[in-house]
Amino acid sequence: MPDAPVLIFGIIAIIAALIMFFYFIPVNLWFTAVVSGVRISILQLVLMRIRKVPPSTIVNALINANKAGLPTTSNELETHYMAGGNVNNVIKSLISADKANIPLDFNLAAAIDLAGRDVFDAVQLSVNPRVINTPPVAAVAKDGIQLIAKARVTVRANINQLVGGAGEETILARVGEGIVTTIGSAINHKSVLENPDTISKTVLAKGLDAGTAFEILSIDIADMDIGKNIGAGLQTEQAEADLKVANAKAEERRAMAVALEQEMKASAQEARAKVIQAEAEVPKAMAEAFRSGNLGVMDYYRMRNIEADSSMRESIAGPQKKKGPKKE
Repeated sequence: MPDAPVLIFGIIAIIAALIMFFYFIPVNLWFTAVVSGVRISILQLVLMRIRKVPPSTIVNALINANKAGLPTTSNELETHYMAGGNVNNVIKSLISADKANIPLDFNLAAAIDLAGRDVFDAVQLSVNPRVINTPPVAAVAKDGIQLIAKARVTVRANINQLVGGAGEETILARVGEGIVTTIGSAINHKSVLENPDTISKTVLAKGLDAGTAFEILSIDIADMDIGKNIGAGLQTEQAEADLKVANAKAEERRAMAVALEQEMKASAQEARAKVIQAEAEVPKAMAEAFRSGNLGVMDYYRMRNIEADSSMRESIAGPQKKKGPKKE
């Protein structure tokens, strides 16, 4: 009779061997696939284990595709899984697109999934359009009045543009640009407030969904508010700027006038100093004339008489003070 430790070791070895056997050779999973009508061999399942691909994921995806009548092979699913894709999400999107009569094959679905987009959500978005609310968009009409508009954009996924197509941010930016352009081209803000649907029609006609992953179905103006009077504000600022310029020019002219006045005063003082200096030279010249004999006493008195006569004539010719009435 064998020893107990040997018996226990043998049982553990048998159990480990069975676990390894059923791990590398998933007979139960193979039987489920065969019963579900999926043709796959046990050797393929073993090779999946060796390639580190979970056989249950591939087999369950094959079963779902087979039940939905979609032609899919295990090699395609393995390749997509090893590339980092979501196999179950791709199969679900193919089944959903097939039921909704949306043209979508495995290669396109796999490419969308590998591009980082949720292909199943894209299919659902094609069936059920989504409403995107734009942030407040401010624009100014030609009369200078600012309008603030909010729009609701109804979009549907464009399956063929999901790979390489722009996202929701581009749609919102283009719609905002269209609103600004439409309001800016309006003659006055009243015409926009009276007919806000003109914004929707004009923006929708621009084909803003070109090159994006979405198709714009409708653009509706949800709210429209009046903002600031931009034109009046600009005119006020321009008037203030003109006033500052005029004040600066006036101050410049005043400074120039003051400088000119100071210059004229300086010139007058200089001329007066020269006259005083010249008058101070007259006695010296007369004294020198006396010494040299060029000027006699009679000549000197004659010159003084002429000066006195000139002073008398100036006093006579000058203005006379008005005399008041005589007091009795």
